[in-house]
Amino acid sequence: MKDCNQCGKCCIKYSDGALSASAQDIDDWELFNPEIYAYVNAGEIWYLPETKKLLQLCPWLTAIENTHPVKYGCDIYLDRPEDCRLYPSRIDEMQRDGCEMLEVKDLKNPKKAQEKLNKLMADSHHG
Repeated sequence: MKDCNQCGKCCIKYSDGALSASAQDIDDWELFNPEIYAYVNAGEIWYLPETKKLLQLCPWLTAIENTHPVKYGCDIYLDRPEDCRLYPSRIDEMQRDGCEMLEVKDLKNPKKAQEKLNKLMADSHHG
């Protein structure tokens, strides 16, 4: 399994209403990050503050300048929603989403790849 190359596929795929935030995320944003909370509408994310229209892409996903192929960053990485913090969780999910971290060897031995992913994600949650 390769390191994340910031291709943005997961962020793009889960935009347009396919992503949710926990009640705790929303409460924290309301108290500590009103600039993020402004994009919440009735407990759902990412809505344009002025019109409450659902955005097609996450407002915090930004293309990193002068990268080819284009790489993406998250402007709220440390305060991102729980769905984002917990992704990816399964090899089949990564395969479905076209995740570029997967290698041929991962697909040939998904059990071993899942074990590596579990360790990688556990380390990222505690790091």
